[in-house]
This record gives sequence, C-alpha cells and structure tokens, in this order.
Amino acid sequence: MRRILGLPDWGVYGLVVIGLLVFSLARRENADAPPAPAPPDEMEGALLGPVTPFDPSVTVHAPDGPYQPASGTAFSIARDGRWVTARHVVEGCRQPALVVGGGRAVAADVRLAPRADVAVLLTQGGPAAVPVAAETPLRRGQRAFHPGFPQGRPGEVTSRLLGRETLRVTGRGAREEPVLAWAEVGRTAGLTGGLSGLSGAPVLDRQGRAVGVTLAESPRRGRIYTTAPDTFGPAVRGQQHAGEALVGEPVTIDNYGVVSDSLRRDLRVAQVVCLST
Repeated sequence: MRRILGLPDWGVYGLVVIGLLVFSLARRENADAPPAPAPPDEMEGALLGPVTPFDPSVTVHAPDGPYQPASGTAFSIARDGRWVTARHVVEGCRQPALVVGGGRAVAADVRLAPRADVAVLLTQGGPAAVPVAAETPLRRGQRAFHPGFPQGRPGEVTSRLLGRETLRVTGRGAREEPVLAWAEVGRTAGLTGGLSGLSGAPVLDRQGRAVGVTLAESPRRGRIYTTAPDTFGPAVRGQQHAGEALVGEPVTIDNYGVVSDSLRRDLRVAQVVCLST
C-alpha cells in the first residue's frame, strides 16, 4: 500500500474528508431561532378590554402651591438621548437632570405629552434603549416589574394587573386620565413604606419590554397605577426608531432584582432630579 507523508492512502482520504467537513460547517448559515419566551403565567386571564365610562376611578390631589423639587425615575428609549418619565416628576422644573453617578448629573430638555402623565427627556446621547412594546395586548393577572428609585434609592417592585381605572387629579394640573391598576405583590427586601421616587419607572413585562410608565401608588390599597396603552402609545410613538439597537432581558420573580440592578448600572434606568425651579 502506498504511503504519502508517511500515511497510508486511507489516512490521507480521511484527512481530506475531515477538512471538507470543517470547511462546510464554517460556512453554514446560522439562522437558529431565539429562545422561546417564558410560558404564560398561570394567573393570566382575559385580554384587557377598551376604555369605558364605567371604569372605576381613583382621585389624587396635587398641591396648588409652588412646584416642590422631587426625584423620580426615567428609562432610555433611544441611544441618541431620549428618555421617558412621568410628566408630574418634571412639570414645573426649570432644569431637570439625570443622575449618572459619582455625584454628577446630566441636564435634560423636556417635551411634555399633551394628554398623558408622560414626558420625554432629551440629552446629548444616551445608553442602550429599553425595548418599548406600547401596542402589546395586556391580560388581567399578568405580572409586571417596576425598576427605579423608590424613596430616592435603588429598588424595584413586582405587581399583577387588576384592570382599568380613571385617575382624577385635583389641584395643580387637574385632569382625568385612563390608567391601569396593579396589585403590588413583591418588592426589594428591606424596602418599607411608600414608593415616592418610583414615578417614571418603566412597567416591564416578562420579556423585559416597557409596556407603560409607573405613575402613582395607593399604599392603603396596595395598588400601583401606570399609564394605559391608550395614552402611553401616542406619547412615545416615533420616539424609538425602527433600527434602534434594543437590549432586553427576560424577567422573572427570581431574577427581577438582578435585572433591575443591571438596568440601573447600565443607566438604562436612571434617577431624575430637579437642579432648579
């Protein structure tokens, strides 16, 4: 039997076959589907219906006096420097800013939504965007996650969707607005008392997409109020470009603290403060 480079013929043929196999695998297109989303929560119920005149209402009083500086939360929706927060966090503030760490804050311009408790903040560039899913159908009982800065400190809450309500604001900025009511079912270990400072936080679904903005709470009822799709969608429409590089991560009751910490560390969720009034 002939030998080439000290190998028998069958050895040479084997090396050729292996080489061709490696070459073909290296050139093969990888079109694997992304991992499937988590299965539906067993407590999720019927799809949320449209706004009706029979939705229950909740009344919140806003003081009539001068604007008092307050902190809140915002989240990035575009890397070119677009952020979403609650309108009442920055309305009346001459110079809102986003805290970026190290005792530093970046000043932001403000665009107030005309018909919703939503504001868009504009800065010179920003971090990766949180995916926005303003048109995603919502179901009663579905879980949401609210990462932000309750009481001015890092913290997060998880909740279950109860249904629609009408938020009636009296005093400064009196208005009526459809909102969603959520039952608080969990929060950061050691976080007690009210959730002031969580206003403006994203309402994240299980896929890490923002489906609304956190607006208010009712501590005695254990409820959190957020924007409804009817107001959130129009307020952010066109703000997140189709080609935006989105960074989302599945969220569960086991990892929502870790995911929230990651969002704050990457400044995709940041604290909002008022530098002057």
